[in-house]
Amino acid sequence: MLVAAGVAALVVLAVAAVVGTRAVTAARSRPLPADVTAPTSAHVVQLVTGSCVAALPADGEVARVDVVPCAQPHAAQVVAQYAFDPAAVWPGQAGADARVARACVLSEDEQAAGVRVVTWAPTEQGWGRGDRTGLCLAVPPSPVTGSFLDGSATPAP
Repeated sequence: MLVAAGVAALVVLAVAAVVGTRAVTAARSRPLPADVTAPTSAHVVQLVTGSCVAALPADGEVARVDVVPCAQPHAAQVVAQYAFDPAAVWPGQAGADARVARACVLSEDEQAAGVRVVTWAPTEQGWGRGDRTGLCLAVPPSPVTGSFLDGSATPAP
């Protein structure tokens, strides 16, 4: 009787662990609103076109960023997304980077204002977890308020 109860308890714990892991994974991948109402720390996979990023992280793999309302000063904004085919085979990091970069185009006015593009492509590890979205970020020479999407981005005070 003790063995059966112990096995049942282990099964209950295992099921709870799986359900808990799925809930955490779902929360980490749930898209944010295009313009958040308050500053928040987010997983990169939660970003969508319109997300304003408080500070651009150093080059390299990016896991989390601080997202702010676009009315607040920010260093970058997601201006486009590139969706890989869900059934696609991993193209290699250079291939993923190149595909996302080709999707990132700034207007002539943005280029003339010194805005540059930074691209974030899925990593092999992220690809293995189902991440099939690349991001194009507009990065002005200094922080801005407003949005590049509607043309309201202006230098932050």
